[in-house]
Amino acid sequence: MRIKFHTLWCVSLLLWALPARAAVKQHVISFGKWTTVKWLVGADQNQPVDLKVRALYVDARLKEYTTGASHDVTDRLFVVQRVFRRNDSLPDEAVPRWQWQRSGWLLVDRVTGRVAQIALPEFDPFSSTASWYRDYLAYCGVSDDGKKLFAMVAQLGHRKPILKKALSEAAGENLPDSECSPPTWQKLPPRVASSLHRGRRLFSRSVDVRSTW
Repeated sequence: MRIKFHTLWCVSLLLWALPARAAVKQHVISFGKWTTVKWLVGADQNQPVDLKVRALYVDARLKEYTTGASHDVTDRLFVVQRVFRRNDSLPDEAVPRWQWQRSGWLLVDRVTGRVAQIALPEFDPFSSTASWYRDYLAYCGVSDDGKKLFAMVAQLGHRKPILKKALSEAAGENLPDSECSPPTWQKLPPRVASSLHRGRRLFSRSVDVRSTW
């Protein structure tokens, strides 16, 4: 009787452990080949700009399209900028007109295979240039009305920016990345510099972020 009970207990323990082991699945995260597409910009969106994109796959299934280099936050997490295709056809047009658009940033978990969009205050996919350091993103923020520029520092897992400092009025250019250069990081002391384009002149401002870390 004791032998039967011991056998039943072992079988029950094995059956209980099977779902837990089955839930631990190794996901395969991969990128497709680079493809150059046309991104329509300008005041009338009639000026084509070359944009290199590639597909993001999770377990061989297409999840998103991305552009630019990815950044490893940890050995488990990485970030990459998203692009998507928008239907620009009018209601009376039978054939869809797909236009490529640049979007925000994605957080990818290599263990769970989860792909999530990152909420970034004042981030404008057209104008905001960005630079990653650890789990911090420095970028040139743009106000909702498009008139003001900010030096922004956001941290993954935080809804509000850890730093927001006014830079200047926006120039209102109609070309991507025309307002600011990509911010540059300095480790010790932690500082980030944002550069503004004004015609042929370049204005640079550094922001000390030690008090926010």
